[in-house]
Amino acid sequence: MYTAHSFFDLAEFSHAEVFPETEYMWGALALLKEFVDAIPVKLPAGSKVRNGMPLIEPLILFEDELLPAKECEIQYGDTGKGGLMVLYKGNVMNGASVIMAGVTFLGSRIRIGRGVLVESGALIKEPAIIDDYTEIRHGAYLRGYCLVGKRCVVGHTTEVKHSIFLNDAKAGHFAYLGDSILGGSVNLGAGTKMANLRFLPGNVKVRTPDGMIDTGLRKLGAVLGDHVQTGCNSVTNPGTLIGPAAILMPNTTASSGYHPPKSVIR
Repeated sequence: MYTAHSFFDLAEFSHAEVFPETEYMWGALALLKEFVDAIPVKLPAGSKVRNGMPLIEPLILFEDELLPAKECEIQYGDTGKGGLMVLYKGNVMNGASVIMAGVTFLGSRIRIGRGVLVESGALIKEPAIIDDYTEIRHGAYLRGYCLVGKRCVVGHTTEVKHSIFLNDAKAGHFAYLGDSILGGSVNLGAGTKMANLRFLPGNVKVRTPDGMIDTGLRKLGAVLGDHVQTGCNSVTNPGTLIGPAAILMPNTTASSGYHPPKSVIR
């Protein structure tokens, strides 16, 4: 009931091996650092990128090279649908990603996939993996050990720390995710916050129909199954598990523990 396969369809997720086959799905968070550290990722070197300094001009990432954007034409279509297009002398640079001026990288252990848009004002701290056709919006803050799938959105002034986005997960506006997992096609309403640390000492424990389960984790935010939606200004307590296709209503705080699939949490 609490395994990854009971919450997520992992068939098209490029990093499915981060999830234990038979253990609780939150075990992926215990493995996340080791998993990401084992992947050899590195931002292409270039004089235009200085550690901790905002970019002074936009760059194009194409075939593992960072190129100046000043000679390119950029068409800003729907990133998640492959609509971001870069042309050089009239020729399409298939799979090119765009990194706007004002983006800041802290460290170089950062991988940016094909067709990605990173908007001005975003700050990405190593290590981070950002898969194809994802959009990192203005003012987003990725604090390290972020594993972001394909066609995702990390939105305006959204902060993400030690978390996993499965494909098509979107945290579009003013969100906080700490030590959390968003399933495929999850959509967070504006202002959704996922608390990850109890006031009291000790590990996060999860209340389930089978009794209390000690997660073994000092920090655990929320795990949202595929197609979960949250309303604006909703909050999840540490250790909240929300089953697939459930809805967390606006201005609602979800209690710690297990909420079944297709629940409406009021």
